[in-house]
Amino acid sequence: MAPDGNSTPAATTPLTADSALAHAARLLQNAELVTDHSLMQRLESIADSWIAIARTIAERERD
Repeated sequence: MAPDGNSTPAATTPLTADSALAHAARLLQNAELVTDHSLMQRLESIADSWIAIARTIAERERD
């Protein structure tokens, strides 16, 4: 959040399926380095969300 309590503006670059998959890959690489099992599961869950976002974007681009 910004210092005045308002949320920060959205990113200026559009989200693509490739960028969403890159986020997922980064999270999975980090999960491999973590020894805390619950944190590893959380990172994998977030990566799954990015993969779902990538799938949705790819489907929209096909239509």
